[in-house]
Amino acid sequence: MSYKRRNIIRALREYDFDLAREGSNHTIFSDGRVSVPVPRHRQIASKTAMRIAKQIGVNWQQFKSKISYLVGKYYEKVYN
Repeated sequence: MSYKRRNIIRALREYDFDLAREGSNHTIFSDGRVSVPVPRHRQIASKTAMRIAKQIGVNWQQFKSKISYLVGKYYEKVYN
């Protein structure tokens, strides 16, 4: 399974991570103590999403529900 990059970025922003800089192949987000690279692909593999969750210190199930919830929240907003 893969997850949309924009949902991962939205979740990072909810965890108070801001854009730090643009790398050549990744966008780097930071909260001041931890820097997290996010690849520039529309779809992010689940293993990569797990690694991002681990780097920011969040339980995978919690992070997964947040990035999956954002998809449902988006569809509610668009189609209702």
